[in-house]
Amino acid sequence: MTVRLTEDRQGLGGDDRSYSSTTSATANEQTPLLGSDISSVTTARQISPEPEQTIRDGDGKDDERPPLGWKRGTAIILSMLCLIFFQAANMSGISTTQSSIAADLDSYQNAMWFTSSYMISVSSTAPLVGRLSMVFSPGVMVFICATWFAIGALTVSVAPTFGVFILGRVLCGVGSGGIMTLCMILVMQLTSKKKRGLWIGLVNAGFTIGVSTGAVVFGALLPVIGWRLLFGFQAPLSFFAGLGVALSIPHRPSTHHNRDKSLFVKLAGIDYLGALTLTATITALLYSLSTYTRAPLAISLLSFALFLRIESRHPDPIIPLHIFSSRGILLSCLSQLCFMASRWTVLFYAPIFILAVRGLSPALAGSVLIPTNLGFGIGGLLVGWLHIKRSGSFWLPSLIALSIFSCSLFEMSFVSNSHTQYGVYIAVLFINGLCTGAALNYTLAHLLHLAPTKEHFIVTGLLATFRGFAGSFGTGIGGGVFNRILKGALTRGFLELGDGALTERREKLIAVLIGSPAAVWQEGVLSETERQVAVGGYEMALRGLYICAAGVTLLVLALQAGTGWRGPGEEKKKRDEEDIRGAVAEADPAMET
Repeated sequence: MTVRLTEDRQGLGGDDRSYSSTTSATANEQTPLLGSDISSVTTARQISPEPEQTIRDGDGKDDERPPLGWKRGTAIILSMLCLIFFQAANMSGISTTQSSIAADLDSYQNAMWFTSSYMISVSSTAPLVGRLSMVFSPGVMVFICATWFAIGALTVSVAPTFGVFILGRVLCGVGSGGIMTLCMILVMQLTSKKKRGLWIGLVNAGFTIGVSTGAVVFGALLPVIGWRLLFGFQAPLSFFAGLGVALSIPHRPSTHHNRDKSLFVKLAGIDYLGALTLTATITALLYSLSTYTRAPLAISLLSFALFLRIESRHPDPIIPLHIFSSRGILLSCLSQLCFMASRWTVLFYAPIFILAVRGLSPALAGSVLIPTNLGFGIGGLLVGWLHIKRSGSFWLPSLIALSIFSCSLFEMSFVSNSHTQYGVYIAVLFINGLCTGAALNYTLAHLLHLAPTKEHFIVTGLLATFRGFAGSFGTGIGGGVFNRILKGALTRGFLELGDGALTERREKLIAVLIGSPAAVWQEGVLSETERQVAVGGYEMALRGLYICAAGVTLLVLALQAGTGWRGPGEEKKKRDEEDIRGAVAEADPAMET
């Protein structure tokens, strides 16, 4: 039974009824995406091992899928949750261990690179991982990513210098770059359309558990075992988690486009030059935005022009350029970039607020992420369970969720001070997380509605890539804004204390306070008046950071609104109707009115 891919009903919101009356059926949302080529024709035998697999139309009905079995399913879920936890924990945990690492490696002034190096490498490698997952099996790709992460964690744990530590963080980021993308691909492959929203919510919940509890665990274990063992124990666990996924995913036959090709031919067909130029573009851009230097920005623009040239000529590009010709897809990706960059200012700087302004321990500082990520998980699960149970447009719900997020972020600029009641601060964090989880689920469902069905795989990977960029933008650019405001506030405050003069000791204090928030309340480091200056400087820096982030969310709303609510099937139907009316009017001018 051969599947024939039609063009007129591929939108998720479309009423896909273009089935042939003979023995062919249209490839719809239930068509497996793993290991497939977007240009290939898929057979029904490849869709399911059952010869009489039932595939229904896009009216919201579910499809029949052979069960994985509880053993395979449990192994995949637990292994992927472990990998997601480590990926997310390494994003937030560094905020509670930064002071100790900076002190041991004597790198106070370069502390911002502890996070930026990891996030930049995550963003830079995600596109290549997404493309490789279309050539090789997802199990193999998960195992490779987990192995890279394990190597990086081991390198970090034994790093004697700042340079070696950053190398290990980069290796961890390379491994993490594909974990979230591969997890979303597994959800689309192994779950039905009706339950997809719920499972995406569960994936997001797993990610947010890692972000919140990662900071808590790192902060609690830091004084017990030290930061080196915190990274070292992740190496064997991540390796075996990747191996568990690789051994548990059932084998599925590859498409006819790839099944007769040898490994050498598959590797030779990858667009390495495109991947290299894209990685160089992203790395140079993020470095430029993080350090406010112009030379890397010029390199980024040049590399991007070269990337476009390569992709336009390569037969199998990393990112097909025609995808960006879709207004809805392009604006959705840009909206997610700005949206999640704003969210990362909360995830990274909320623990720093507790450390520097409230003067609490690293463990308690990490625990501040629990309410916001609890809200994140609840928001995603609720909308996935109660609302996203169909295919179609979610334009208005996306805008509503993003609007609430914008208001909560603006409120963060007022409550991030030593005078606000702790309960009020926690409530604002919870609301911020709640609307973030809902918005992520709604915007993904809406993007799948806007994209043709045959491109759901690559569009999902592309969206994950832009969300990966967001972490780098939020911590890199946000870190640049925060550090500039903080340095200015500390300099002014210490100048006032010294009657216009800045002593050598206080110049060094400024560098220490920027790189180590915990130093604000360490005994013997600051006098009482100097501590007041430091706390005031952190409050001012947080206020400025959140105001800037709230301003970015206004751009997010404009971009998301511009995506529209019509899917590709609806757009084609509208164009066809206009063409018919035009042809009729041309044939009979009397009907034009």
